[in-house]
Amino acid sequence: MSDKLFGLTEEGVKTALDIKTRYKKREPLVVPSDGDKFLAPENFLNSTIDLGGLEDPLPLALVSARDPEAPMALAAVARLSPLGRKTRLISGMFEIVGDITKHEAVKNAISLVTESAFDPNAIAKLRRETSRFIVRTRAEYTTALRQNLHNLMDGSVSPRYFVQEFFQLTEAGNMRNDIRKKLVISLLMSETVRPSVKFLMLENFHEMPAPVQTAIIQALLRADSSRHVDLMKEELRWIVAQGVEYSRAH
Repeated sequence: MSDKLFGLTEEGVKTALDIKTRYKKREPLVVPSDGDKFLAPENFLNSTIDLGGLEDPLPLALVSARDPEAPMALAAVARLSPLGRKTRLISGMFEIVGDITKHEAVKNAISLVTESAFDPNAIAKLRRETSRFIVRTRAEYTTALRQNLHNLMDGSVSPRYFVQEFFQLTEAGNMRNDIRKKLVISLLMSETVRPSVKFLMLENFHEMPAPVQTAIIQALLRADSSRHVDLMKEELRWIVAQGVEYSRAH
């Protein structure tokens, strides 16, 4: 079973297994060459980016079928489509994705490409529609974030619900790290946001990308001393120390 015959590689299989594990743990996917960077749908649409093992049809099919968010799954389909005509195995995998995916957009995309026998024009159309779909969906998540904040401020949702929704929406919307940093820091530094919200945000510190973690530490170090700032600094010291101890134990 050669790679040329089946279109699969050992690196691709390892990547697929890693993706499967991340889905089970509900962890976001990361760029293989940069473990601190979340994988965004646009990464799949940019053909100039080397995605390592993610270039293989098996992990692409897995993301297409299993990713909980339609933009990511659809973008993976767009990346997988040009490979569909290479071998019968890959074209078969492509059809299986259409059968098992829960996303209607993915089913429609696979129908578009397979009915055209993987015609390059159909694939180009899919890429254009996927790009528009990503932009539209991200705008919807941004609107939901604003509404969630409004609900917090008027007391119609609890702090814990707000924080849960915040992280779900930022991850589902594949929000860029620079925007995440601004949002999290503005919440932590706001005088109108309740302290309970801030401490709940810090509870999720180790779930944030490394650049966001660094920005939070820097922002708190630069902040003027106050009761709440000092308490957050102390809480963050404890959280970071716990993370270091856990890493050493494993």
